[in-house]
Amino acid sequence: MLLLLPASEDTLALGAVLGCGLAQAPKPVALLLQGPLGSGKTTLVRGLVSALPGAGEAEVASPSFNLVNLYPTRPQVAHFDLYRMEASHPLEEFEELLAQPGTLIVAEWIDRMAEKLWPDEALHIKWLAVPSGRALEIRAWGKAASGLLLSLAPALNHWQKGSTV
Repeated sequence: MLLLLPASEDTLALGAVLGCGLAQAPKPVALLLQGPLGSGKTTLVRGLVSALPGAGEAEVASPSFNLVNLYPTRPQVAHFDLYRMEASHPLEEFEELLAQPGTLIVAEWIDRMAEKLWPDEALHIKWLAVPSGRALEIRAWGKAASGLLLSLAPALNHWQKGSTV
């Protein structure tokens, strides 16, 4: 699915839609983000967290230096930044939190991790270069993720390529 987001407000709104969907998914689905520096990955996470109960207690920021931020939302969000993975290898903590029921995993710079290590159930969002705004490609990995993306399709429709925004 290809989405076109003309403004940062659209990125926040998309994050909120994803947050609601991921929180209500019958089986845990991770959110894997891939895009260049400054593309809007953390903005998307800010929108996601804002849609969850307990968001008022969460201060969303890029976890570049501490590798993971845990937000006291319901469900809890574990926000990873894998950019410096080669230097600090956060896989153990990533795998621990991935196995923890009730934790929503969001990972920025997922392209720094071999695909064979990615969660079995995930939505993969890749930022694409466009002249203005943002373009994102969303792919589902796994049966639960495919069902989630299908259920979110009506809410994502107005951002789909070819529709008027």
